[in-house]
Amino acid sequence: MDALYTAVATANGRDGRAVSSDGQLDLSLALPPALGGDGKGTNPEQLFAAGYAACFSSALAGVGRQEKVDTSEVSITAEVGIGKDDSGFSLQVTLRAELPDELAGETGRRLLELAHAVCPYSRATRGNVPVTLVVE
Repeated sequence: MDALYTAVATANGRDGRAVSSDGQLDLSLALPPALGGDGKGTNPEQLFAAGYAACFSSALAGVGRQEKVDTSEVSITAEVGIGKDDSGFSLQVTLRAELPDELAGETGRRLLELAHAVCPYSRATRGNVPVTLVVE
């Protein structure tokens, strides 16, 4: 693969900072209260959720253009859960698509499946992280 763009960020733990090489991202990191922290900063799960939601939304827009379907009113919410399983900590993702009435039903579900097939985050997690697609 020839990378068209490479994002670079540095972090110094879950209770520290995350900074991108261009300075556009500069965040305090903190464990969420559910994991024993004070929650006074963002966390990797929130960052992953934001990135996945944005990437999936973009993939859906691309699929919509190919299928000649307007997806501009679609909103994607990513929920990233972290928990323990037999091998340690693992993630799970739920992608919730809020669709306008004209995309409800089979058309919307088909578009989500097509987007899930091409979204780079979906491709990266496939077989490693369970992802559930929900139409709302």
